[in-house]
Amino acid sequence: MSGTAEVPSSGGEQGRAQPVLSARDIWKSYGRVAALRGVDIDVYRGEVLGLVGDNGAGKSTLIKCLTGAEYPDSGSIFLEGREVVFHGPLAARQAGIEVVHQTLGVAPQLDITSNLYLGRELRRKGVLGAWARMLDVPTMRRRAAEEVKGLGIATIQDIGQAVETLSGGQRQAVAVARAAAFGSKVLVMDEPTAALGVREAGQVHRLIASLRDRGMPIILISHNMPALWELADRVQILRLGRVVGVLAPDSSTMEEAVALMTGARVAPGS
Repeated sequence: MSGTAEVPSSGGEQGRAQPVLSARDIWKSYGRVAALRGVDIDVYRGEVLGLVGDNGAGKSTLIKCLTGAEYPDSGSIFLEGREVVFHGPLAARQAGIEVVHQTLGVAPQLDITSNLYLGRELRRKGVLGAWARMLDVPTMRRRAAEEVKGLGIATIQDIGQAVETLSGGQRQAVAVARAAAFGSKVLVMDEPTAALGVREAGQVHRLIASLRDRGMPIILISHNMPALWELADRVQILRLGRVVGVLAPDSSTMEEAVALMTGARVAPGS
């Protein structure tokens, strides 16, 4: 069993396109604290959706609910128009949703190939794989090199290099490459440049743009407003567990986003 329950979505999809991942009326509380209060979200193919909010706004809780790390108290999640229930993060990964956490989750002592295939190693064909459980290292190295090259990561030359010898930006690139290799539906990135310098952050931004151009839907959590305004197609703003606005960077300003985040401005209809 994959751990993912699917139910046909009720109600037809309207508009120009169907979201790849969406959620409706998500509520989540921890005791008396309401972390999410009726949140809706949509992310479309080939789109970077920025997700911003002050500390405690509900960003991390929302992402956990979307990726199986938490169960919402109520509400519905849809993947490609079908309602899904993820019984843990593994089920979300199997459904094609990958997360690049701020802490990366790489194994420093292992090489790049081993990190890309960590927990998803390929076995050799025939009796050597089935009975001796031998790994197909040449295939994994070849595919890892192709994935790194396909993303345009020019700073990584040796796919057999240990991750602990890489710079911060290169380690982030490995985490992104791993997510891109297996995230067939949606990629979630949580503060991917928080611990990086300007040059390395620029490299990660180029990776994000490259993935978007390849059609990957991306949810990008970041406090770096200039980067969001450069990369995102839309920016969804959370405050105190509610969505208080969705802005288009090409027609809105960062100051408007900050005003919504702090409560200095109320979105029309709120």
